[in-house]
Amino acid sequence: MSSGHVCSNCGAKVMSAFNEVREVPVNSCLMMSTKQQALSFPRGDIILAYCEECGFISNMAFDRSKVEYSSIYEDQQCFSSVFSSFAESLARRLVEKHNLHNKSILEIGCGKGDFLTLLCELGNNYGVGIDPAYVEGRIASKASDRLTFIRDYYSERYANSHGDFVCCRHTLEHIPNTKEFVETVRRAIGDRLDTVVFFEVPDVTRVLREAAFWDIYYEHCSYFSLGSLARLFRSCKFEIIDLSKDFDDQYLLLEAKPVSQASDKVHELEESIDKIAEYVKYFATNSREKLDQWKNRLQQIHADRKRAVVWGSGSKCVSFLTTLGVKDEIEYVFDINPHRHGKFLPGAGQKIMPPEFLKKYKPDITIVMNPIYRNEIEQMLDDMEVTTETITVE
Repeated sequence: MSSGHVCSNCGAKVMSAFNEVREVPVNSCLMMSTKQQALSFPRGDIILAYCEECGFISNMAFDRSKVEYSSIYEDQQCFSSVFSSFAESLARRLVEKHNLHNKSILEIGCGKGDFLTLLCELGNNYGVGIDPAYVEGRIASKASDRLTFIRDYYSERYANSHGDFVCCRHTLEHIPNTKEFVETVRRAIGDRLDTVVFFEVPDVTRVLREAAFWDIYYEHCSYFSLGSLARLFRSCKFEIIDLSKDFDDQYLLLEAKPVSQASDKVHELEESIDKIAEYVKYFATNSREKLDQWKNRLQQIHADRKRAVVWGSGSKCVSFLTTLGVKDEIEYVFDINPHRHGKFLPGAGQKIMPPEFLKKYKPDITIVMNPIYRNEIEQMLDDMEVTTETITVE
């Protein structure tokens, strides 16, 4: 049933609600210094709806004023060898494919600067990164004299900060007015039609197909499939160069070039609107059952007096624990990011500990939030001589 809300991707008033989660923390990567701060963290609602016209999915209850991105927003993933290998491989591919040598690069939503630094190191490029959560000095690099970082949100005011290559990774899903944002990028490029843009976002079709309720959280207000992502960029006068999936099909990758007139060239990987509707129906029908399965599983572990911990303290973890209403069942969460150690999960309240603490805590069960990291985590557990059963959230 249409909600009457306007799709921020295409402007149609055919948004159909299919999933509601109430009172979730409005940010999952802000690190809290005390448990009380974490438990009293501001909350908001999620009402997911999909557009029957273009397949875009968004949170109709999203309130931008509730979300903060600052220096205590901790999303750096480079401490994982699995993720670092993925990022380096991707950077090398982009540098070679688009001849990014001695070029200017703009990264919108650069985080702590990891990926922009890679691009500049590999191609002797010059980079400008824009992100309100940037922390100075986090990345040491031989390319530091060719890097400029601006601690702010990207907007029209930075139209002159353009590059031969525009990169935007895991930022668009945080933007409520998606078309307005992409149009801003397109206007900044102007008539420089040789500019290449690269966008990377999570794949919502995987979330829907797997009924992965833990991959839905407040600050992700916009959810894309290959089709809805491509349709958005075409409507903003970009032509799709390439469209693909990576990182165990968890991420969507789009490469495009600006054009003078809107392109109607459809990529072969774009799914139909009917297919998205099918995935949406599956999620709406099966997500509650999966949620109940996990709730019962954790309650049984607790009833059996077994110690369970979670490895991975990012957004998936916060969503998993708060959506399930987990309290005493999980005492600690573990992470290899040292900037998270000793902090508390917003909304959930669990303390984040370094892996070495596992040797003392001796958990019976270790829950791995992302299956792609399971082998890496199990190797670390073996190296620490920690005997524990590992299970993945999937």
